[in-house]
Amino acid sequence: MNSSSTYQGDALDLMIYGESHSERIGVYITGLPEDVTPDTEKTAAFMARRAPGKNAWSTPRKEADAVIFERNGQILHGYIVNTNTKPKDYASIMNCPRPSHADYAARLIYGDEASKSGGGIFSGRMTAPLCIAGSIALQELNKRGVQIHAHLKRVGGVNDDSYFDHSVNDEAFRNSLSAVENKEFPVVDDAKGELMKAKIEEARMDNDSVGGVIECVVYGYPEGIGGPIFDGIEAKLAQILYAIPAVKGVEFGNGFEGSDLKGSVNNDAFAFDSEGNLTLKTNHSGGIQGGISLGDVAPIVFDVAMKPTPSISKAQETVNLKEHENTTISIEGRHDPCVAPRAVPVVEAAAAIALYDMLLVSM
Repeated sequence: MNSSSTYQGDALDLMIYGESHSERIGVYITGLPEDVTPDTEKTAAFMARRAPGKNAWSTPRKEADAVIFERNGQILHGYIVNTNTKPKDYASIMNCPRPSHADYAARLIYGDEASKSGGGIFSGRMTAPLCIAGSIALQELNKRGVQIHAHLKRVGGVNDDSYFDHSVNDEAFRNSLSAVENKEFPVVDDAKGELMKAKIEEARMDNDSVGGVIECVVYGYPEGIGGPIFDGIEAKLAQILYAIPAVKGVEFGNGFEGSDLKGSVNNDAFAFDSEGNLTLKTNHSGGIQGGISLGDVAPIVFDVAMKPTPSISKAQETVNLKEHENTTISIEGRHDPCVAPRAVPVVEAAAAIALYDMLLVSM
């Protein structure tokens, strides 16, 4: 089975390798400028936001996710040694594909070589190497005044405070959003966060799971980056955001909501503010027009929809491929009752990689 996957940007190439329960997982990065050196403390802090086993709404699997960096010429290698693997948790369902997992689909490509343990390279565990690369991209973007902040927008029908509840360049919301990275639960409104946690716990106690929506806002990205058709920012971002396991939808600005509006309502009118700066009266376009960034006129805004964790303890219908019969399974192992909270920094990492890659080409 091929236990690697490659992202080919315009300047950066990433090769992520490993499996959920392999000895180690990591990423090879090529295309970084020669003067780029990872800040290991900042990388560790960023990885801690994604790390499992810290609270009731994440998997009890505990991994330090300590990153080791090695450089070989133009290639930067960052990897993590897995320390808490339990492949035996999956022995009982080896021939029974788990509903909405990659188990059956992987067999179509790899046959019997497909991993029988923890989803293999298809596992959410593989977002850790993505975050290694993303942490470096974030560090380099931060040096240029670019800030990427995400939060849980919706879980279990509970909505957090959103960018679209405020004016286009509301400074108070920006400050509140930037504080989310220092919180245990990644929301702007902590009271709404408590309600979300209750929904997650309710699902967990019922041996079930819930999904969620993540909102991400990019401040300070330079104007004039991007282009038409395949070179648009939406296209570049969507490609890598969909590489995150469990992502089933990406929308920019007001997305699908805009399809129900008339053009006169959905259009973003240009205006000069009281200080003579060009701005938009609304930002339905998500700070991107014609595939090109608008800079300080309006930030880049997009949402990512995460499906409910398919690994649940509740009995589900499936088949036994070996015996060729219908059956049911209850999935053992350690799984998140909601993947969305831990996916917040992953979305930031993915966005940072794509936006940094586009910025490198423009420099």
